[in-house]
Formats: sequence, C-alpha cells, structure tokens
Amino acid sequence: MPRPLWSGAISFGLVTIPVKLMSATEDRSVRFHQVHTEDLGRVRVRKFCEAEGREVSAGEIGKGYEVAKDTLVAVTDEELEQVPLPTAKAIEIVAFVPAASIDLVRLSGDSYFLQYDGPVAAKPYALIARALARNTKVAVAKLAWHGRERLVLLRVRDGALIAHVLKWDDEVRDPSEFAPKDVTVTDSEIDEALQLVDSMTTDDISGYQDEYRKALEAVLEAKAEGRQPPAPSTEDKEPGGQVVDLMAALQESVRKAQAARGEDAGGDAEVHEMPTAKKKTAAKAAGKAPAKKTAKKSAARKPARRQRGA
Repeated sequence: MPRPLWSGAISFGLVTIPVKLMSATEDRSVRFHQVHTEDLGRVRVRKFCEAEGREVSAGEIGKGYEVAKDTLVAVTDEELEQVPLPTAKAIEIVAFVPAASIDLVRLSGDSYFLQYDGPVAAKPYALIARALARNTKVAVAKLAWHGRERLVLLRVRDGALIAHVLKWDDEVRDPSEFAPKDVTVTDSEIDEALQLVDSMTTDDISGYQDEYRKALEAVLEAKAEGRQPPAPSTEDKEPGGQVVDLMAALQESVRKAQAARGEDAGGDAEVHEMPTAKKKTAAKAAGKAPAKKTAKKSAARKPARRQRGA
C-alpha cells in the first residue's frame, strides 16, 4: 500500500468527504547511478551555500523567491500552508462537464486515487462515485498542493475515485502554429485512412509491454552475472525514410492490419516508390553524359573480344 501524499476532503455542495491522495501509478523505469568510469566510484551531487562556501545539510535548506536581481525573500513551508485558499485542505468540486469535452492535451500525466478516510466517509464517497459512474460527466475541481493551486478532473474507475491533474488554459500552447498548411488531401485518401483506423481498432491495450525495459533488464542481468549481454535481434527490419505513394501505402497498411487479425484482406496492394530528389539528380546527370557510360561499356568489352580471337 503506498503512503498518502495529501489528506483533506472532497467538497461537494454541502457534502464533505474526508479523503487521502494516493499515487495511481508507479515508475518502473530502470534507473542508473552516476559513477566514475575509472573505478566505478559513486559520483554524488553536493549542495553548497554560496555565501559561506560550505556544504549544507537538507535541514538547512529552505525556499527563496527572487523579487529582483540578486534580491531574495525567504518563504517557509508554514507560510505556504497558511495561504488563504479555500482549496488548501479541500478538493473543491466547481463543475461537472461531459467527459468528451476535456481536451486530452490538458492532462499533465499525474494521476492519483482518492481513498476515503474513515468509516464515516465511505457512504458519501460511494454516493458520488456511483453518480459519476451512471453518466458521461466528470467532475472538475480545484486543489492547492505543493505550493500552487491545481485544476483536477475527477472520475470513477472500478468504484474508486481517481484524480487527473489538468493544465490551466494559459499553460496550453496554441496548436495552429504546428499544423500543416496548404496541404490537399482527397476524400478517397481520407476514406482509406478511416479504413486503416477501423482495421487497427481494439478495446483492450492491456497486452502491450515495455519491450525496451525488458531488453535492458536482460542486459543488466547478464552483466551482473559476468555473462555476455544478449546479441541484438538480427530480424530484417523494413527500410524507413522512403517516399511512397500515399494511397498505395494506406492500402498496404490496411492489408497488413487485416492479415494480422486473420481477416481476409482481399487483393494485394502494391507500394510504388516515388522518385526522390537524389534519384532525379542522378537521372539528369546520366542524361548529360551518355558518352562516358558508352565508353566504359566498350572498354569493358574489348578484353572479351581479344580472348575470343585468341
């Protein structure tokens, strides 16, 4: 059981539900230490005070805010905890919105389970969880935590409330500067892309695994046991970076997706490689100097004639 990261209450109208904030995920990434390559000695980061020129302990380190160049003001944890915010010790639900209206780009990636705190909190907790489970709406709430107020989305999963931290509106960049402009796409190409989407659609992604982490753990296990790390896979990989006919590539992708599912893909689609800039340049160069190619071919044939005549 993970330790609570925060404790307070959900404020839902006049209803108050004591809860604890628990991490919903865990980081399974492989971690490395920094070491001295000559002797594998650990390299550690030490914190020094610029004013005194000495290393300081964690108990001597506090927070400071730069109000002007080289001018800092000290801020204590107690002062931050006493900031007059109604959300300081409460998750205040401010609205309910359709789940489909939440732009996924606003999800920060931080998710937490809300655990009811005590027997008295069980019934109101179950009440709001079942109410959310019966419709397509999610709750939007405010929470003050770690020195800032956050916007969170509350939804239910298997009877438990889960909170997803959201970005504020001014934290999301305008996507228009990243979208391609003046590009023509035909209806038939869109239809083919939709067919590819349909052929790759699934309602279960639980089978996907972190293959990189598994391979890295195998390498580390071999090194720890003094064995040679596993050799890289020798399977042929499809060449990348080719310019292909878009429609043919879509059709081929649909065929492969259907074949992977054991479906009848129909006729085989042929992918036609389009000429790249390098090939066009080479063709022009070949057109300008046909005499050199002829000369080389003639020179290559002469020894063969002499041998036949001998």
